Amino acid sequence: MICYIIFTICAVLCVYPFYYVFINTISANDLSARGKILFWPQGIHFHNYVSALRVDGLALAAEVSVARTVIGTVLTVSVAAFLGYMFTQENMWHRKLWYRMIVATMYFNAGIIPWYLTMRNLHLTNNFWGYILPAVVSPFYIILTKTFVESIPKALPEAAQLDGASVLQIFTRIMLPVMQPILATVAIFSAVGQWNAFQDTLLLMTDTKLYSLQFILYQYLNQASSLSSMANNSSSSSLANAVATTQTATSIRMTITIIVVIPIMLVYPIFQRYFVKGIMIGAVKG
Repeated sequence: MICYIIFTICAVLCVYPFYYVFINTISANDLSARGKILFWPQGIHFHNYVSALRVDGLALAAEVSVARTVIGTVLTVSVAAFLGYMFTQENMWHRKLWYRMIVATMYFNAGIIPWYLTMRNLHLTNNFWGYILPAVVSPFYIILTKTFVESIPKALPEAAQLDGASVLQIFTRIMLPVMQPILATVAIFSAVGQWNAFQDTLLLMTDTKLYSLQFILYQYLNQASSLSSMANNSSSSSLANAVATTQTATSIRMTITIIVVIPIMLVYPIFQRYFVKGIMIGAVKG
């Protein structure tokens, strides 16, 4: 009984922040700005979402974010799976050298300016692939995958090798199905990273057609104070109840938070059954 009580308390503590943000987005904005909405929504309306979804370029930015998330996740998972498997093959040419060179990039970073100059020299500014290529080879994901592969009994690939299977055949037909838990884990990490990224847009993109959803919402958020002031001025001659739906900096911030979080919350349950197993086995060797 005590365990159920403790788990219930923990669950409430985890869920309440999302619930709090959501009820503040659909409650009267004047009450939300004063911190009056704590447990139940008041003056329910959906003008915040209507206003946010009317932001110029939002639809195109959403397409860019979905495209970079899907393509980036697929390529990152594929590379992590292949390199994680290859680095466990003792007959790979200079296996330890290549592995150490990749791991070293986790600890050494030249900084933003050299990174930007490199991206510019590679013609990845104002280029959609500037979102994808820098994240394809991730040392952390490769380490997780490699550790997971090392936990798989060696008799499995050795049996296939004795039957005449090549390295690629063993990888595609034997190892990939077994690696599903860790690949699902890597997919979640990669998808969340790609979906939430906006700094690369800020540094690399000047073409508005390549703006990501996060960057558009980031700009919208930075203009929250001016937008709310304009809304207040424009509603001065409107009906008395317009004050409740006039946007404030608080309402804009919370609405953007919900818009950003919901897609990832919908994707996570698909991979959840693999997540715990994958991260535990991939992080602990032996």
